[in-house]
Amino acid sequence: MNPLTHVAIIMDGNGRWGLKYKNSRNAGHKAGLITVEKIIKESIKNKIQFLTLYAFSTENWKRPKKEVKFLFSLLENFLKDKIDDLNKQKIKLKIIGKKNFSLNLNKLLIISEKKTSKNKRLQINLALNYGSKAELINAFKELKKNKETINEKNIRKYLQTKNIPDPDILIRTGNTKRLSNFLLWQAAYSEIFFEKKLWPDFNEKNYNKIIKNYKNIKRNFGNI
Repeated sequence: MNPLTHVAIIMDGNGRWGLKYKNSRNAGHKAGLITVEKIIKESIKNKIQFLTLYAFSTENWKRPKKEVKFLFSLLENFLKDKIDDLNKQKIKLKIIGKKNFSLNLNKLLIISEKKTSKNKRLQINLALNYGSKAELINAFKELKKNKETINEKNIRKYLQTKNIPDPDILIRTGNTKRLSNFLLWQAAYSEIFFEKKLWPDFNEKNYNKIIKNYKNIKRNFGNI
């Protein structure tokens, strides 16, 4: 059976779920937070060490301003309400992406990271204002600036996931089959699972089914 250390998830379908059931995209984003909590608990049960959640991409700024504002207020409230609980559960929070948000949200993200920095039960990597292409371009700029040789080891050194193992599993919900500029380097050998369910409908049973399937896959990494 394959060891499982790191799961990455593209949480797609919140807006469509909200329109379908509540006539509101924002209602879908709110419902999606309940799924986040379920998956965190299930990750702990499965003794997964790293969980990376794609929360807001560099392309998501193109969305209506009201929706973007709601997403960030939702995140602020979630952190205010839950960060102490996450800390008690020995969960570490790390932000990957550029913290180009309001002063209040930036401050809250920094405080949340600092408060949970020594926890080791589960590390949640929250991808906010994250884009893999920008991450790779920045890595090459750093290599050039420091006059370092271009090789895998040195590129990894400048990625935002530099001390995090590559994901074993990458899951995308919402019945869409693309990576959307998420962990393009890191997911080179991830086992990818596209799930038809919209994110708010994704549950523990679906998650465990994927984990079970992953553990039985023959992983070759270029071998036979």
